[in-house]
Amino acid sequence: MKTFSGKTAVVTGAGSGIGLGIARRCARENMNLVLADIEEAALEQAQRELASMTPGKILTRVVDVGEAAQVSALADTAFTEFGSVELLFNNAGVGGGDSNCWELDLDYWQWILNVNLWGVIHGIKYFVPPMLAQAEGHIVNTASVAGLMSAPGSAAYNVSKHGVVTLSETLYGELKNSGASLSVSVLCPSFVDTKIYASERNRPDAEPPTEEQRAMNDAAGEFFNAVALSPDKVADKVFEAVVKEEFYILSHQGARQRVEQRMKGILSNELPELSGAGDFPLE
Repeated sequence: MKTFSGKTAVVTGAGSGIGLGIARRCARENMNLVLADIEEAALEQAQRELASMTPGKILTRVVDVGEAAQVSALADTAFTEFGSVELLFNNAGVGGGDSNCWELDLDYWQWILNVNLWGVIHGIKYFVPPMLAQAEGHIVNTASVAGLMSAPGSAAYNVSKHGVVTLSETLYGELKNSGASLSVSVLCPSFVDTKIYASERNRPDAEPPTEEQRAMNDAAGEFFNAVALSPDKVADKVFEAVVKEEFYILSHQGARQRVEQRMKGILSNELPELSGAGDFPLE
């Protein structure tokens, strides 16, 4: 896809972080926007910010992407209102996990997988069929560098993001085999200045954060603000990839080295790496 003005983009997780960065770039491209997020206040703030940036129409919907019916309704709204969706960003996601995989509660596994993996599955299920009838279209599924590594201490997150990578690869092959004009990319960012470290705020029936958790979140926020890539820069990389029809979008150059290291280890029959999330590339 080479031009964007006047076309329609759907962004999940659009209230903050990478989703908001992508929405800003869409607005600068004069696109119509359908913004979805589970946080209503964040959506309202995003809409106010973006309204001055684009002549296009902006719709917002509070959506839990883990709920199939809500994503189906989002698709119905987008196609009813605009007739087509040229860009779909299956971006909503949550993070966390600092325990061994056998210590994680099953409801924690279900929450992570429901948002990070099932959210993308639902997006594909309900948006791809009508998009196939269009002359053009592009899907970007947000995974993570964690979908290309296997850092101990992040089992549920790793599994969800590896799932998004292989789902996206499979979708790419199926679209090509069917001769579709629809393209797909998978975004695998490393550290980006988002509030993913505070994802527990959106966990169903979550307890209020303790003083210790608030202190940890404050420290994480300072770290992300100091060293992480800005969501707007990630959005620019995403749009460059869409124009070039690139599949893998690695926000950090260091991720390429980690992928190469992983592949060499597999082919050499080495044992898995023990590097953790703290070893994700910063550049």
